[in-house]
This record gives sequence, C-alpha cells and structure tokens, in this order.
Amino acid sequence: MNTEEIWKDIPNYEGLYQVSNLGIVKSLRFNKEKILKQRISNKGYLLVNLRNNNNDKKYSVHKLVAITFLNHKPCGMKLVIDHIDNDKKNNNSNNLIEISNRENCSKDKKNKTSKYTGISFCKITKKWIAQIQINGVVKKIGYYINEDIAKTNYDLITKKLLEL
Repeated sequence: MNTEEIWKDIPNYEGLYQVSNLGIVKSLRFNKEKILKQRISNKGYLLVNLRNNNNDKKYSVHKLVAITFLNHKPCGMKLVIDHIDNDKKNNNSNNLIEISNRENCSKDKKNKTSKYTGISFCKITKKWIAQIQINGVVKKIGYYINEDIAKTNYDLITKKLLEL
C-alpha cells in the first residue's frame, strides 16, 4: 500500500512543527526544515520533544498524528489512541483509532473467552459472566446463558455506574 505523505501543522505549534500522516515529525524553526529524531519511551512508544517559548514538552508521536489528522481531543484517559496492528512504532494515521480506555485495556488479552469487553465464560457454571472493575474493585453484574445477553446487561449496568 503506497500512501502519499501529507504534512500538517501541529495544533498549538503552527509554523514551528509539522507532522505527517506517516508519523514523521519535522521542525520548521529558523526557516529550515529538519526531521526530528524519535526515541522510544519505556513503554515502547515513539517520542519527540517540541519547543515553544523556551518550553520543552515531550509528546508521543501517535498522539500528535491523532490530534492533527484524526481530530483527537485529549481528554485524560476517557478516550485513547490505539494502534490497530498493535505495533507502537507504526504511527501511520491509517493505523490509529480513538477508542475508550476500557476497550483498549481489554482488547488484546490472551486466552479471552468472549469477543466483548467485560464478558467471559465460566467453566464451572457453564454460563457467561458479566463483570466490571472500577477503582480496583470487581463488581459482578450477573451470569447469563447467552454471550449477547451478558453484553447487553453489561452495557446497561456500566452506563449507569459510569454516570454516577
């Protein structure tokens, strides 16, 4: 897949820095374009430093791409940017998607029994169990004979719990 590289100004750094849809960051400072060196964080994400008014700030490249190309608005941990292919170094805008933190935390678990977040199959009861963890406390929602019914109840209960 041959994707054309598109450059855009990084919000709040207009005229100073740009990021491409392929995940490359460049400086426009001093009337000279320079590709920034990216380093790897201890969590495996690519990082760059941006400077504005003598203030240095460290950014994850995937977040800069998402803010610039996907109109992502950082909002703490409510919505996060996910790498679709799970490669933290692949910051192509086509590989990034905005999802809930809850989805992101559970999407790649090994040996999961359900296609849904918060649902798993209990071998002992031979039923589907719906449960949610909030602030480290697991709350069981119930046991169900059908995975889809468990998902429906999970969605209803978690919506109410998260509104409190």
